[in-house]
Amino acid sequence: MTTYKSDFINTIIERGYLHQCTDMDALDAQASSQVVTAYIGFDCTAPSLHAGSLLPIMLLRKLQQSGHKPIVLMGAGTTKVGDPSGKDDTRKVLSDENIETNMAGIKQVFAKYLTFGDGPTDAVMVNNDDWLQDLQYLPFLRDYGRHFSINRMMSFDSVKLRLEREQPLSFLEFNYMILQAYDFLELGRRHGCSLQMGGSDQWGNIVNGVELGRRCDNLSLFGLTTPLLTTSSGAKMGKTADGAVWLNADMLSPYDYWQYWRNTEDADVGRLMRLFTEMPLDEIARLEKLEGAELNDAKKILATEVTTLCHGRDAADQAAETARKTFEEGTLAEDLPSTDVASADLEQGIPVYDLFCRAGLANSNGEARRLIKGGGARLNDQRIEDETLAVTSADLDTNGVIKLSAGKKRHALIKSV
Repeated sequence: MTTYKSDFINTIIERGYLHQCTDMDALDAQASSQVVTAYIGFDCTAPSLHAGSLLPIMLLRKLQQSGHKPIVLMGAGTTKVGDPSGKDDTRKVLSDENIETNMAGIKQVFAKYLTFGDGPTDAVMVNNDDWLQDLQYLPFLRDYGRHFSINRMMSFDSVKLRLEREQPLSFLEFNYMILQAYDFLELGRRHGCSLQMGGSDQWGNIVNGVELGRRCDNLSLFGLTTPLLTTSSGAKMGKTADGAVWLNADMLSPYDYWQYWRNTEDADVGRLMRLFTEMPLDEIARLEKLEGAELNDAKKILATEVTTLCHGRDAADQAAETARKTFEEGTLAEDLPSTDVASADLEQGIPVYDLFCRAGLANSNGEARRLIKGGGARLNDQRIEDETLAVTSADLDTNGVIKLSAGKKRHALIKSV
């Protein structure tokens, strides 16, 4: 295997972050001789990022740890357009107020992974709406539109796949890759940014930016992508049957976040440790060879280390202890996710399927009913046989709570208030 001069390139290769690079040797030469400023963009489509965004966040972290400068680009401007990459449908148009709210929620997570400040390698956060909102359409088309070939844009996967599936692709979305390329040019001009990074589905957009910078300002820019991250069974990372694995604690508890990583497939343990923890590579190599119960212990280490980065060591240890009490001792752990219900409602009785929805263990009454019919629902550790069962205050245990379980691994408490 080729050994490169820069710590950054060697690190991302060793830990599995690298998929493609526009000019590896030239980027390595620059990264070994000077501070490289690099960015990744994050559109503001939800009030939190999810675990699918962890790969780019960790890539920025590795960049900074290697002595380089990360830029976190908040895509408030491009969110108004919508990225067609990897999508089958047109992105929902959000109001400016929605975008601002989402951006405020997303910003919270980055301080946990990056050091922000005014130093030469301190991270900075910028918003592309600062320059995109003031663009004039005709001057922009004249100065920048002429550098883009429709023929080539049609060949990029983000466009081609949509057309092959006969899914609608609006002219609004078609502009996204032009705006993303322009972002790279602006960041090169404003911050001396020479590297754009992103997922493999962004390759075409990134290459466009590299070429636009060269054509307009004769800038030497680089692009680097990470591999598409799926589980060994082919599932997309960051999603579960119950929805997204959010990074903000107000949208997903640290305990549920810990559980997501604890339930990692056996074949993925080593790879996810390399990508999402700070653990030494030799220790990861040892742990991923374990089998049976010992491999389950390795999964707990993975879950605790990943949760520590996102929510702090105390929250991670608490989640691990809650899981130990729940699954290994069979005792009721007060730190399980809980939902308050009015005591008056419990006195009257609440349909059990409704309670499962309130607790977040089912997304709909229909899903809750199917869970019960399939034998996967439990009330205070007793299997629920009747989907029309009414849960009342009589079901409160001596601690004043009701325990609901969906399968063997998902639990929640109902508390009367």
